[in-house]
Amino acid sequence: MGDRAVRDGALMLRQLLACAALLLALVPVPAMAWGEYAHRQTATIALANVSPEVRAKVAGLLAREKDLGTPNCPLKTLQDAAVWADCVRAEGWRWGYTAAWHYRTAPICKAFDPRANCPGGNCVTAQIVRAQRVLADERLPAAVRLEALAFMVHFAGDVHMPLHSGDNEDQGGNARKADYGIKPGLNLHSIWDGALAERAISDPADPVVRSYTAQERAELAGGTPDDWGRESWEIARSFVYPTAFDTEDLCSQPLPDKVALSQEDIVRGVPIARKRVVQAGLRIADLLEAVFQPGPLVPDEPRRRRG
Repeated sequence: MGDRAVRDGALMLRQLLACAALLLALVPVPAMAWGEYAHRQTATIALANVSPEVRAKVAGLLAREKDLGTPNCPLKTLQDAAVWADCVRAEGWRWGYTAAWHYRTAPICKAFDPRANCPGGNCVTAQIVRAQRVLADERLPAAVRLEALAFMVHFAGDVHMPLHSGDNEDQGGNARKADYGIKPGLNLHSIWDGALAERAISDPADPVVRSYTAQERAELAGGTPDDWGRESWEIARSFVYPTAFDTEDLCSQPLPDKVALSQEDIVRGVPIARKRVVQAGLRIADLLEAVFQPGPLVPDEPRRRRG
């Protein structure tokens, strides 16, 4: 082959690679629930508030990452675990069935029903409970327990975002276009998922990652996944929607499809978003402590007789 043919082949290869890179850049990337930064911070808060023994057991499971078979979604650290469920969901052919596990929205204009909107256990609160039980069962293969660890950590974060629980016939705010201060083109859900949460936990003078006192944990943590979902629903009902629409009368009149959060609205929302991130981190720590405590973790259930 002549030098010119080699040069032409190399040029064609570079052009093909450039086109491939352009196409990849144009492929839409699914939005991560509650933002990657906020999710990773919940895991970092949790690690700062568990015992060394629990950290060691978590690290032991994470060392089995290769057994999980998700090369495109790393799971080397607990911070990776906090975003892993969003990463694998992008592979719909394999993980599409998990999409409904990330939320449990309930209408803010009706009484809260803790038993509704979770068909067959396919909702965030039920999946936290399921994942914790699977993780605790040491009879199961390490890969199964590691997957459960990742689901538990991520979903415990998701349930603390108010619009994963509260809804006003708009897919948890996804169908409401919204401006974030001077930044247009977002929706109400994405604002609470990303920009507002990130602002709330980014003040170096008031870091969220630290060891919390027993008194602080008593005030911020505790409860069950159903309790955490109800807290989020109440925040959506009493703050998120009234603030966005500048009205307390949310249920007797049509609401606009687009809203705008003022700087004052954002400032008022910051401490609420910050508290939810901290609560999620501390409650993840509690879940991990409960799983990895000494002794038998999941007793055998009595067998039921047939007939």
